[in-house]
Amino acid sequence: MEAIRRRGSFSRSTKETEVEVSIVLDGTGVADVSTGLRFLDHMLHLLAHHTRSDLTVRARWDLVHHGVEDVAIALGRAVGEALGDRKGIRRFGHALVPMDESLALAAVDLVRRAHASVDLTLSSERIEDVAAEDLQHFVESFAVNIPAVVHVEVLRGTNAHHKVEAAFKALALALRDAWSIEPGFSGPRSTKGVL
Repeated sequence: MEAIRRRGSFSRSTKETEVEVSIVLDGTGVADVSTGLRFLDHMLHLLAHHTRSDLTVRARWDLVHHGVEDVAIALGRAVGEALGDRKGIRRFGHALVPMDESLALAAVDLVRRAHASVDLTLSSERIEDVAAEDLQHFVESFAVNIPAVVHVEVLRGTNAHHKVEAAFKALALALRDAWSIEPGFSGPRSTKGVL
């Protein structure tokens, strides 16, 4: 039996940014990313590794906020394309992830409704080379462009890097669970008959 290889890609070209993203949901966790932001690249590597998806990201931008936002938009659209009609997927996923003193929770519903509730509890203005508010905005923009319902909350922690890393790992594990194929189930996981 041949393995499923769900793929998606999206390119976004504006006067401010040039972004290309491709993803294979049923991959091995390999990431080839270059956004110009080391910490964002690190988070994208985490997403690929813990979802076990293969991810390629290329981005050029004028201002950091525009770059972070457009990478999130393109990644969300690529994931949405890879999910296709969403038949046979588990639909729901959740994870609780510790990272040293930090603890983060993520819950995902891959229904075609856009909602993001994200609280990274960040008090610092920057984490490495990215503004804290841009990381929060990244998760929100990613979720609404899939589209999906995504809740991410950092429950405790003192180190900003650890809090964000725990949140991205929790999101990755919740996504991997939600988009996994349910053996023996081919229809949409909804009493409405559609997602």
